Amino acid sequence: MNATPQVLAVLDGLLASAAPGERGALWHLAQQGRELDANVVHLPPGAGVGEHQEDVLDVLLLVLAGGGSLRTGDGDTLDLAPTAVTWLPRTSRRALEAGPEGLTYLTVHRRRPGLMIKPAVRAPAYEGGEAPCMLDLVCQECGRLSADRAPRFCSACGEAFPAR
Repeated sequence: MNATPQVLAVLDGLLASAAPGERGALWHLAQQGRELDANVVHLPPGAGVGEHQEDVLDVLLLVLAGGGSLRTGDGDTLDLAPTAVTWLPRTSRRALEAGPEGLTYLTVHRRRPGLMIKPAVRAPAYEGGEAPCMLDLVCQECGRLSADRAPRFCSACGEAFPAR
């Protein structure tokens, strides 16, 4: 079966509909069978996405409106303005901060494989106690399990983890 191209969003309307103080994803790619993920994210003035690292995927970031800065793991600061296209290579550390007009950007990356439920496997008897619960390592915004044992921010969406 051939897939059919389709218009998924009109950015002018999407950007105009965002409330001034709204933070987070305004839109995301949700079509079945896709190989990409994409999100339009809005940060109000002065808001940020804390320093984080994506270990698996390269990310392309396109500034749609407003402006701000991207701090790299090396301590450099890159200015972000409308139409700026930035490559965020996997394993790079970065943090975003919105400027006085806020920051709205599109991210695009290869789709992450979904979490899969596998059949239970009988484990040999073990008397060392229960396995540790890892629910506190799951991002409440996007559902990704963090590889970091004490995450501060999600490496997938940048959302802050609750304070411990």
